[in-house]
Amino acid sequence: MSALRAAFGSDYAAARARFLAAAEGAGASVETSEHPSARSPDGGPLAIDVARVGARDAPALLVVTSGTHGVEGFCGSGIQVALLEDPAVTAALAAARVDLLLIHAVNPYGFAHLRRVNEDNVDLNRNFRDFTRPIAPNAAYREIHGFIVPTAWPPTPDTEQALGAYLAQHGPARLQAAVTIGQHEFDAGLFFGGRAPAWSNTTLRALFARHGATRRQIGWIDVHTGLGPAGHGEKIYSGPDDDAMLARTRAWFGADVTSFYTGSSTSAAVTGSISAAATESCPGVSYAGIGLEFGTVSLADVLQALRADQWLTNQPDRQPAAHAAIKRALRDAFYVDTDEWRGMVYGQGRAAVLQAVKGLAAGT
Repeated sequence: MSALRAAFGSDYAAARARFLAAAEGAGASVETSEHPSARSPDGGPLAIDVARVGARDAPALLVVTSGTHGVEGFCGSGIQVALLEDPAVTAALAAARVDLLLIHAVNPYGFAHLRRVNEDNVDLNRNFRDFTRPIAPNAAYREIHGFIVPTAWPPTPDTEQALGAYLAQHGPARLQAAVTIGQHEFDAGLFFGGRAPAWSNTTLRALFARHGATRRQIGWIDVHTGLGPAGHGEKIYSGPDDDAMLARTRAWFGADVTSFYTGSSTSAAVTGSISAAATESCPGVSYAGIGLEFGTVSLADVLQALRADQWLTNQPDRQPAAHAAIKRALRDAFYVDTDEWRGMVYGQGRAAVLQAVKGLAAGT
């Protein structure tokens, strides 16, 4: 357990250093895209780092991404490091002639600053859409914004009474959908999808085009946390509403792959999904992808941590004590700092990688 524990960094800087060291140890080729303007809390650089293990001309590419949602990067980064140091995984890739691309910290700002969103409060998994076309308002979110993002923390009794009344009338599933589907109207609100492609969006699309467009097949595992029972990894289909693509994904990753298109997932339907980075940048390439979502704490606790963090971001006069407590609670909502949890997530992450390798090798 001590070796696995060491794979998980204590903050963004430590996680990045650990990832780069593991990549060097595995003989991986490394490339770095440094953020042009955002910086870490100590003023240091932020970057998306990529490690590639295998032959660039291999017909099949497997991509594993971490930190799409910033603070969720603790989990994905640890899995990526452990994969680089797992000889059985390396052997399976070589035998199957599958090229592995590990993209570390898709949202480095959120990872470093303990936010789920990026430097512009944008949820990257709601940002991959055509911004040249009008975007319909999320009327359900507009209805709840006034109390879901409080003007005081802790929230006032009136605010919590409004939230309680909504829950009593509509239930938690409708609240989850209203909050999480994504919205483009309130730039200081939750699950804001932005009004233009984010830097991480354009960088990720370029990576897929460069590394994936000439392949025959691409598999993608995007690691997330915050939904479901603690330590359980839900394999959520990540792609367009396409029955054949969903069937291929289930053939590779198992019949337990869920989909919000069919209502089988704990996730509500998502607009502007990050899966477009692969499907639109690599047209004609056979694709199967999942968001591997690991549970942490209750949905109510996750939502409360997100509300507090958004309040903190919206307040220019926040106090240091409040800042530390809210950031600690947000980290705890998306990363369970125990050996048991780390063992559970790596075991399931490793299994998903080996399932993908088998599917890619079979050419199905």
